Amino acid sequence: MDPPRGGSMRFCDHAAMNAAAGHDTIVAIASAPGAGGVGIVRLSGPRAKAIAETVCARPLRVRHAHHVRFLDADGTVIDDGIALYFRAPASFTGEDVVELQAHGSPVLLRALVARCVALGAQQAGPGEFSQRAFLNGKLDLAQAEAIADLIAAADLQAARAARRSLDGVFSRRVEAVMAAVLGLRVQVEAAIDFADEPLDTLGGEALRRALEQAAGELAALRDEAERGRRLRDGLHAVLVGPPNAGKSSLLNALAGSARAIVTDIAGTTRDLLQETVRIDGVELTLVDTAGLREAAGDAIEAEGIRRARAELARADLALVVLDAREPEAGRAAVAADLAAVPQVLWIYNKVDLLPQVPALGADALAVSAQTGAGLPALHARLAALAGAGGGDGAFSARARHVDALARAQAGLRQAGTELAHERLELAAEALAAAHASLGEIGGRVDADALLGHIFASFCIGK
Repeated sequence: MDPPRGGSMRFCDHAAMNAAAGHDTIVAIASAPGAGGVGIVRLSGPRAKAIAETVCARPLRVRHAHHVRFLDADGTVIDDGIALYFRAPASFTGEDVVELQAHGSPVLLRALVARCVALGAQQAGPGEFSQRAFLNGKLDLAQAEAIADLIAAADLQAARAARRSLDGVFSRRVEAVMAAVLGLRVQVEAAIDFADEPLDTLGGEALRRALEQAAGELAALRDEAERGRRLRDGLHAVLVGPPNAGKSSLLNALAGSARAIVTDIAGTTRDLLQETVRIDGVELTLVDTAGLREAAGDAIEAEGIRRARAELARADLALVVLDAREPEAGRAAVAADLAAVPQVLWIYNKVDLLPQVPALGADALAVSAQTGAGLPALHARLAALAGAGGGDGAFSARARHVDALARAQAGLRQAGTELAHERLELAAEALAAAHASLGEIGGRVDADALLGHIFASFCIGK
């Protein structure tokens, strides 16, 4: 209960507070902009209010800005600033939270944290505030991760996408699919009790339609999550193609500098060359590779080709650079290496050496790394593939989210196969696996190792 206005209260000494606290209240510098700005020290836990009131030497009212002096143990003034108290459960962590806003000097903020520690608080670990918010049901795991994504956003588009995830846009979409899958599980489990009856007499056709609808919604969600993942992580694009097609020249053109050595000698590029560029606010990692061909010139080139194929195996996008004067030979040379790549964009280079630009399909572009022809169209295509222009509904996502959605899709496909053969028990198991995979996204699983790994990547004070 808050003390009455104008009343006095008795403050605990720090030794008694240490004994009572049991290190259950945490403290950290939540924001330290440097001298001249405002720094924030945040406390969370059952002793947060008592510790803060001792530091401020006055009672704190709920959601009231108090101008106070922050005092050290001997009564000397550490700094003056603002104290704000948020009572559980109406706070970020769901616990009692106090924010002490001081001048932004790191020395003063560290002294303020040390004073709170002396009074019984414990130094917070990375992400511990957000982890407590998750454990107290204030936000789910995807929303908690969005906090880190929002802090790390490199541009406004990524920040807005992270903000939508923090607001629960992604989580609500996952919840909707989970509800649909749960409904399917209920129907299948009920049908198992009547195993002697044909499935169609138990509403099998409606069940299959519902499964198809859920699968469609899940596929759309995975596509959007993949776009959000690329918006957060960037697009990993590998430049591949036959020797002398102009891969290194194209890398230099996209990077805006002579990063790669360019000669007319086949096999000049021996090792991987990586360059990070930003196009329309989206980060792309471009990797130049050795030209792919069966008969390498020497052992060093052969190792370069092996590394090129290994890099291609983990690429989001293959930029297949072909000599526009002999594209079919180039396509044949690389076709076997592209089977596992999620997306392929064919780039017909050196069109400046042709009498006219060839007509190409939707998955190909004509460019000249030498003259710059076609590069604006390539920039636009790369930005779109990386997630730019996702619209107002775009949200941030992570690789683990996309993986969980992919496993849920596999579960629904398996359930469809089992239903087609009226193997209801196996269909129920597949639906349960899909439901569990979706539950991992919001943290509806008992996975302490997963939680620890995620929150450890946060900064202190979040």
